[in-house]
Amino acid sequence: MSTTIRLGLIGDNIAQSQAPRLHRLAGLQNGRAVTYDRLVPAEQGKSFDRLFADIAQAGYRGVNVTYPYKERASTRVIIEDALVRTMGAVNTVVFDADGPHGFNTDYTGFIRAYRRVLGTAAPGPVLMIGAGGVGKAVAYGLIALGLEEIRLADIDIPKAEALATALRLVAPHLRVETGRDAGALSRGASGIVNCTPIGMDGHPGTPLDQRHMAGAEWAFDAVYTPVHTLFLGDAGKQGLQTISGYELFIGQGVDAWHIFTGLPLDEQRLRHDLMETE
Repeated sequence: MSTTIRLGLIGDNIAQSQAPRLHRLAGLQNGRAVTYDRLVPAEQGKSFDRLFADIAQAGYRGVNVTYPYKERASTRVIIEDALVRTMGAVNTVVFDADGPHGFNTDYTGFIRAYRRVLGTAAPGPVLMIGAGGVGKAVAYGLIALGLEEIRLADIDIPKAEALATALRLVAPHLRVETGRDAGALSRGASGIVNCTPIGMDGHPGTPLDQRHMAGAEWAFDAVYTPVHTLFLGDAGKQGLQTISGYELFIGQGVDAWHIFTGLPLDEQRLRHDLMETE
């Protein structure tokens, strides 16, 4: 039996993803060889469902799933965690003998990233732009951090309303407002969160004009390629404390590695090694 751990990432616009390096470096810490493939459905000439089915039979230990397939992936796996089932979004899949099992390390990774920068501070009222897969995970993470009020901005209002309904079920005390106009929902927000693909490689720009950031206290961008986004740059200019998507990347990656392998990982060493020239 091969000792190589075969992993991959399913998503679009993932050419610059550092996930392959992260998991190969994690393998080196444990004396294990790791292959980690970038799997773009369009480049493979397959639908997500067809590609996922093929991967499940191809000897992979597991895969990460990123934009825009996290919600789709949740319909293809066994989800044992009730909270993750409620989210309806999966970013980590392990292939076991009884089928693929789904997890969400965006949720745990966001909590880890928030606490690393802001400690035990409550999030305050939050404007979250984007109610898709990563938005769901971040919203549930915010509830775990003490969230009491959230404004959900998305051009797809039914999607935002569906997330609002789900959040109220797990946190009946939560005040939730939805709308298409992020600027209009920004008044009085302490935290501003980007959970859209705007700002990532292939999707330039920012989802919110910086004038709507004035008066807020902190901002988080789920985008990490590039690390320094226009959104976070604007937030910094307005005096907000910023949490980079890179922190989420590290947090979700560490948690995914443990799910994939059960092997130990020195996070500080991993951070150092990732900063080294590839």
